Amino acid sequence: MSYLNISTINDFKDLIKYKKFKNIFVISGKKSFYNSDAFKLFKFSKDKIVEYYFKKQKLPEYPELITILNLVNKFKPDVIVAIGGGSVIDYAKIVSIIDLQSMQNLKKKLVSYENLSVKKVYPLIAIPTTAGAGAEVTSNSVIYVDKIKYSVESKLLIPNYYFLIPNLVINNPKVLKSSSGFDAIAQSVESLISLKSNKTSVMYAKKSLNLSLNNYLPFLKNPNSENSNKMLLSSNLSGKAINISKTTAPHAISYPFTSMFGLSHGHAVSLTFEKFLFFNYKNLHRSQSSFDLSERYKIIFQLFKVRNIVELNQKIKFLKREANLIDTYSNLGINLEKNIENILKQINILRLKNNPIILNKKNIKAILND
Repeated sequence: MSYLNISTINDFKDLIKYKKFKNIFVISGKKSFYNSDAFKLFKFSKDKIVEYYFKKQKLPEYPELITILNLVNKFKPDVIVAIGGGSVIDYAKIVSIIDLQSMQNLKKKLVSYENLSVKKVYPLIAIPTTAGAGAEVTSNSVIYVDKIKYSVESKLLIPNYYFLIPNLVINNPKVLKSSSGFDAIAQSVESLISLKSNKTSVMYAKKSLNLSLNNYLPFLKNPNSENSNKMLLSSNLSGKAINISKTTAPHAISYPFTSMFGLSHGHAVSLTFEKFLFFNYKNLHRSQSSFDLSERYKIIFQLFKVRNIVELNQKIKFLKREANLIDTYSNLGINLEKNIENILKQINILRLKNNPIILNKKNIKAILND
């Protein structure tokens, strides 16, 4: 069960009442919890027992995951509520499927993804406070082990319920809106050209881009209830698209820039986004896709209201400039030449395999150095 449209705080409270959830474990970021007014969701009658955990790390990291798991297993909630951005929801999704037995040798299991026995231990409600990743509808979670990003994938990770509440995102800092909003755009574009895409994922991606491309910059410059609603829906649809198709090269390359240099996820994706789109287009004849990749690019051109790949690149660069997403390494304090080998080691291979054109180390280096 999930809520497909825009919700209110009262919708969330009605569900808590209807399902008779009494012991509620909340995972959130402390700053966003209060700045977004999320705390207003938890003004219940005295019969509810609410335990809060405010994450300490910027990224979802293994030691903090263990801390949360121990607290949850001690509290034994009727429901877990994740209210925050992608990292918060990633933590909560993993916690909801790991029992005490599965915690044994969990680090090794997460790294190798072997013998990881999962089951839905606790119902999960996801409430995003950013309009970007659509994590509330995806069947995967990210966890960093020793600074390297790993993915956990299972349909059981999908939250039982989600609520899209515009009032929680409208007052986000512009830098957060810029990064998360660009992530929604990138996810949908990558979904359209991913080897795993199908008719359903294409439908979701097109709907998402129609919303995000018309509302991204207004949401940054003059946020209101209308463009906040539409960016939340765009994020949700982009999540549904990549839940089917998965992402491609720009996302695969982004993770080292987040773990090594502290760039927010969407910003890290933006660094190489149009470069990989250009590379793929110039190598259409090498496409590994079962669909006509040139037709997918025509869809992208139409959605961005451009005529060709050059104009598409110019449009993307314009969006990044307007959103203040810096993509010059030196301006970000990144010495690419010094760090490139470590960056290459941390690339997410699973996401790279979804790219329609096979990439080798030489290609990636050339694109990064472009």
